[in-house]
Amino acid sequence: MTASVDPVAKQMARFVVIYDTPTDINAFERHYNDVHIPLAKQYPGLRRYTRSHEPAPVIGEPCYMVVMLDWDDMAALEAALRSEIGRRTAEDAANLARYSTIRGMILQLNEV
Repeated sequence: MTASVDPVAKQMARFVVIYDTPTDINAFERHYNDVHIPLAKQYPGLRRYTRSHEPAPVIGEPCYMVVMLDWDDMAALEAALRSEIGRRTAEDAANLARYSTIRGMILQLNEV
């Protein structure tokens, strides 16, 4: 028996970013805290911005940090990424990529 998705259930959208251990932790943290967070917190419609340093791996390789940004729905997330702030934040991510491998994914969250 498979679970069905309720079409009226609350749906959220999440952008998840995973950072490997930076080559220069101090420079990475300084740039992340002083430049990147202030930019990302300006995303239109952003509901929540959370991060976890050195999460404990259960399966797979460890990473340095996981960041999660939440919006009300996929349309709001996509609009935020297309916005001027979205463009500037994406450009700034290239500065962080000098220090760390970055992986990102977009999730549609469905309450079950």
